[in-house]
Amino acid sequence: MLEDRDYMRQPEYEDSYSRRFRWSATMILLVTYAAVFIAELVCGRYFPAANRFFYEYLALSKNGIFHGYVWQFVTYQFMHAGVLHLIFNGWAIYTFGRELEQLLGVRRFLTLLLTSGVVGGVFQISVALVWPHLFGGWVVGASAGAFGLVAAYAAMFPNREFTMLVMYIIPVTMTAQKLLIFSAVLAVAGIVFPIDNMANAAHLGGMAMGWFFVKKIMQREWSAPEGTLRVFEKKEARKAVAEPEEEDAASFLQNQVDPILEKISAHGLNSLTKREREILEAARKKIGRP
Repeated sequence: MLEDRDYMRQPEYEDSYSRRFRWSATMILLVTYAAVFIAELVCGRYFPAANRFFYEYLALSKNGIFHGYVWQFVTYQFMHAGVLHLIFNGWAIYTFGRELEQLLGVRRFLTLLLTSGVVGGVFQISVALVWPHLFGGWVVGASAGAFGLVAAYAAMFPNREFTMLVMYIIPVTMTAQKLLIFSAVLAVAGIVFPIDNMANAAHLGGMAMGWFFVKKIMQREWSAPEGTLRVFEKKEARKAVAEPEEEDAASFLQNQVDPILEKISAHGLNSLTKREREILEAARKKIGRP
């Protein structure tokens, strides 16, 4: 059956992926966040000088950037202000990061996460320059990168559904696209009407970068990775594709469906052309017949 092929299944974290899971970039990141947070707690309790170093040199701040501490755009992403802050950011990265890492590969996944955090930091500093009395403090947390993952996931799987807790207690089910829109509206509202200590501008910047990464950077790569897929798609467009009735199921799968499935495995569903999607649908119908 078509659905039995490895690259047509949803990621199965209990089997093949679980064998690599403990060493995945997503898990390494989560462990790193926890380790840095423990170091923050220990320093805050027993080593005040080290704690000042954390916040003066590693947390993101307008003054730090003015002093040339540009590394803060990266280091602030590994610090957190409290246990709940760490848990919710970790949950978001765990939820969306596992599948994105598998689909994009480790290098692209880390690039997506970290650049979303960097762009989010730039957004936050920019807002702090405009309203220094409202947004002039230290910024820590991986939330900008996490929202970048949410945006990237929504761009790739807009209709995938998730259940989230509103106000931490009310379960609400929504699609990834609606989750992104909801998050963006909250971020904009938080910038316009700041009533808490959330870095809403960083959240918004992370979302913008995550969306841009998939829609512009990855779409360009999917359309012509290593200069080969454009040629492949032109050949496919010129080649007359036989309908399933004109050949047996085994030949149809081998000759026409397998190359498409390999393309999905290598570059994701968004890399498919309209004609390739039609071929997959025809294959499903043929194989589903008695």
